[in-house]
Amino acid sequence: MVAGTHWLASATGMSVLERGGNAFDAAVAAGFVLQVAEPHLNGPGGEVPILLWSEAEQKTHVVCGQGVAPAAATIERFRELGLDVVPGTGLLAATVPGAFGGWMLLLERWGTWRLADVLAPAIHYAEHGVPVLERVSATITAVEGMFTADWPTSAATWLPGGRVPEPGSRLANPVLAATYRRIVAEAEAASGTREGQLAAARHTWYEGFVAEAIAEFSATTAWRDSSGGVHGGLLTGDDLAGWSATTEEPVSFDYRGHTVFKTGPWGQGPVFLQQLALLDGVNLDAMGYLSADYVHTVTEAAKLAFADREAWYGDADVPLAGLLDPAYNAARRALIGPRASLDLLPGSPGGREPRLPVLPGSKVPAPEGVGEPTVDTAGLERTLPDGQVRGDTCHVDVVDRWGNMVSATPSGGWLQSSPTIPALGFCLGTRAQMFWLQEGLPSSLRPGARPRTTLSPSFALKDGRPWLAFGTPGGDQQDQWSLNFFLALVHGGLNLQEAIDAPMFHSEHFPSSFFPRGSRPGVLHVEERLDPGVVAELRRRGHEVEVQGPWSLGRLSAVARDGGFLKAAANPRGAQGYAAGR
Repeated sequence: MVAGTHWLASATGMSVLERGGNAFDAAVAAGFVLQVAEPHLNGPGGEVPILLWSEAEQKTHVVCGQGVAPAAATIERFRELGLDVVPGTGLLAATVPGAFGGWMLLLERWGTWRLADVLAPAIHYAEHGVPVLERVSATITAVEGMFTADWPTSAATWLPGGRVPEPGSRLANPVLAATYRRIVAEAEAASGTREGQLAAARHTWYEGFVAEAIAEFSATTAWRDSSGGVHGGLLTGDDLAGWSATTEEPVSFDYRGHTVFKTGPWGQGPVFLQQLALLDGVNLDAMGYLSADYVHTVTEAAKLAFADREAWYGDADVPLAGLLDPAYNAARRALIGPRASLDLLPGSPGGREPRLPVLPGSKVPAPEGVGEPTVDTAGLERTLPDGQVRGDTCHVDVVDRWGNMVSATPSGGWLQSSPTIPALGFCLGTRAQMFWLQEGLPSSLRPGARPRTTLSPSFALKDGRPWLAFGTPGGDQQDQWSLNFFLALVHGGLNLQEAIDAPMFHSEHFPSSFFPRGSRPGVLHVEERLDPGVVAELRRRGHEVEVQGPWSLGRLSAVARDGGFLKAAANPRGAQGYAAGR
């Protein structure tokens, strides 16, 4: 089974499984196709965290394909430039592009296919083109003026013939195809073995012609970014050569017979587990699925967990044991009252005092192209005329005939994040915008640190056996939408597709992870399919409810091993997600 956010990626992954590849081969091939099929949501210059279940090892692993801040990226450097937040677009916000290294590590350690085979579908689609999604066209329309006025290399790539590509037209990226074709050729010339070719490909990306083009572009060009200024980049060849993807132990929490696994707190994944820890002492079943009590309680738990994310998470010493401690969560649970909280209330695990960042205080929507293309940092939905959210990030889930499972959330390096590097056909990412330019925070900017990313794939056991790989695009909403889906399975009694289709909701109470880092205390987004009586009661309780389109929130997908069958489901929102299998 393969489920993902674009039908071409799901079909690609399924074709790999049909030809004898395993879940890891399929996920890698699908991941590279996503870069071509959803270029407004991810790209080669981005990053990817991956959760996987190895049936041979009977073990869950994390692959960290999240790059780090450049050596020159210091708070002092940004202060010298007159900046108090990292820009949401342009070269200054680039971290080492980790997606390529992450996919290569997954393929080398757990996969079976050769480099040329897993890259062939992406090369084909980049060379010959893919049908333009309505959201791709809308995104390019939104940044057309910026491209033509300030980013001519991006205009050359994404405005063929000087025009925005229309929905349904064919859009190719032959320069990207040539980049990947050259990587394959150099790898095959370097070694005749699968492992040797993968090692050579990594060298080409992080020390060869790809790294050289990135370093030269970063050092010799300057571009207007979301700060309004014109800046060059900080990323160097040494930064790329000094980084490699890693494997890590996941963080987990047991909830009602299920064990959920997430990445460490360099990502926001543990906030999912904190929400479970808070809800573990609540009788959601008695409240009734999607009742006012249910939505209120889940929302208030999210506010508390995300407040801890702001105070404690980062690529640092994070007191996770304390944050998941039953006594700590019992005390935190008592803060959930009958009315909506309008305060940001981090806790003090182990008696340690929390420290929150000082917010810029902006409630103005970010300029076009900044942030993660899901929801404006002011909380205003970036929608098409029919109310659909224009974009998110990407996600893919796979389970194979042997029982191996993968959940991956590639993102960053989207076409509107940074000027295209003309020699490579892709742009750098902007994940450094998630750092704070304040000293002493777990997520403060420092050289060599990973930004506290929002990317958050999920995996779960049921009664001790591998069960579910799932996730969604959505920035700060990922670990709310994914939680809603999980709770719909556990407490709502829904199947995979029903749980994805169920009315979705999320809070924007806490600071955004994206430029310009604003917050909207008390704001709760709900799809209009939620019972109007529930909406009215939530407003009576003090929630500032903003009703969105009926199918506008979330882009979940999932695969499962359940009852002797393999199962999968994908999101109908946006009419591009797809699940396939046999």
